[in-house]
Amino acid sequence: MKIGFIGLGIMGKPMAKNLLKAGYQVMVYDRMPAPVKEVVEAGATEGASGKDIAEKCDVVITMLPNSPHVKAAILGPGGVIEGISAGKIVVDMSSIAPLAAQEVAAKLAEKGVDMLDAPVSGGEPKAIEGTLSIMVGGKQAIFDRCQPFLAKMGASVVLCGDIGAGNVTKLANQIIVALNIAAMSEAFVLASKAGVDPEVLYKAIRGGLAGSTVLDAKAPMVMAGNFKPGFRIELHIKDLANAIETGHDIGVPLPLTSQVMEIMQALKVDGKGGNDHSGIVQFYEKMAQFEVRKGK
Repeated sequence: MKIGFIGLGIMGKPMAKNLLKAGYQVMVYDRMPAPVKEVVEAGATEGASGKDIAEKCDVVITMLPNSPHVKAAILGPGGVIEGISAGKIVVDMSSIAPLAAQEVAAKLAEKGVDMLDAPVSGGEPKAIEGTLSIMVGGKQAIFDRCQPFLAKMGASVVLCGDIGAGNVTKLANQIIVALNIAAMSEAFVLASKAGVDPEVLYKAIRGGLAGSTVLDAKAPMVMAGNFKPGFRIELHIKDLANAIETGHDIGVPLPLTSQVMEIMQALKVDGKGGNDHSGIVQFYEKMAQFEVRKGK
């Protein structure tokens, strides 16, 4: 099986490398030459366009920022749809609006091409480790064909329902992650300004009901003042915008999601949109005039 991979950003680059490490033939394409060069040096071949990738590969994976980028890469001029043929598969691993995934899948189906929407969670560290959580929407038979190579990029690969269900599940995931980080931030600023060492706080609560994967991943970053992006605030804004739009479309109010969205928007206005989403703590720190840092 030859796999095409379009989109070599923070997440896509290590994911493509993990496919190479697993022994798959991989052809890559990205508009930025530097990541393409790096992955080619790791053993991939370079494609000239989405169309070229689709012509030469059995499966095409896309890993792009948002719905418009996916539509352009797959349905636009020089895109995947111009080169792909019946029987091949497209796996979009981007986090996009569920309705957009369904729209792209319908266009591909007209050419006899099946699609999975398979967004991921875990950020850059888990992308590098190959331990992402992958949430998939699509047909069982197509999922079964793709599961072996998806498992080389993720520790958890779950079929969530028909096309679009992967992205609905990812939106739910992103709501929980955002609110978890915001709750952690609020609590750590309160406790730290009240005189409790944040490292002691972390050790005290992580084994109880407040413990979580988010706490373990983000509290150390907050205490170190390290907001180097594994997942940028501006990308989380995109996911929450998709969640709120979907909620409005189907009649589900999302009051807490809307509130944390405004916190992230304030941080973006403050020039912090490129920070890791652990940087949500900076909103609370600015209001409290106190920084949560280890040993402070």
